Amino acid sequence: MEQEHQQEHDSFTFRPMKLVDIPSIMIIEREAFTLPWTEDAFRNELTNNLFAKYVVLENNGNPIGYAGMWTIVDEAHVTNIALLEAYRGRKLGGLLLEELMNTASQIGMLRITLEVRVSNMIAQKLYERKGFTSVGIRKGYYSDNHEDAVIMWADLAPYREHASQEGSA
Repeated sequence: MEQEHQQEHDSFTFRPMKLVDIPSIMIIEREAFTLPWTEDAFRNELTNNLFAKYVVLENNGNPIGYAGMWTIVDEAHVTNIALLEAYRGRKLGGLLLEELMNTASQIGMLRITLEVRVSNMIAQKLYERKGFTSVGIRKGYYSDNHEDAVIMWADLAPYREHASQEGSA
């Protein structure tokens, strides 16, 4: 009952990541990944990497998740998607991914790619539902345990079509 009551008052919004978000992002990062990025890595992404785009998912003004990508020519490469553990299993990871895909499409990207651990079937299923297909394996990609990564790609045409339909409505 408490969970249902809480969900009634949840208010989820997206916005660009800012430097002031880094302490909150580090909490999410450490919960989500065995090899978390450092504060300096995020600071560098936000201040020096002209190809980087990061969004924050907030609940009632508090960061609960984030996603990032690099945009190179007409392709986007997802760098990370993460949620606080308490918010997992509520389809919010899918919303973060959709926000990235919409953003990528709006700025002219044609395709989007990512790597995911071969053991992370939950994430792979999510990516497949969003239009990603597996195209190969990167052997020993993850340095913590040398696990392979599945390389996945998606076409952003459906997102461009959706945006053009909204623009003409």
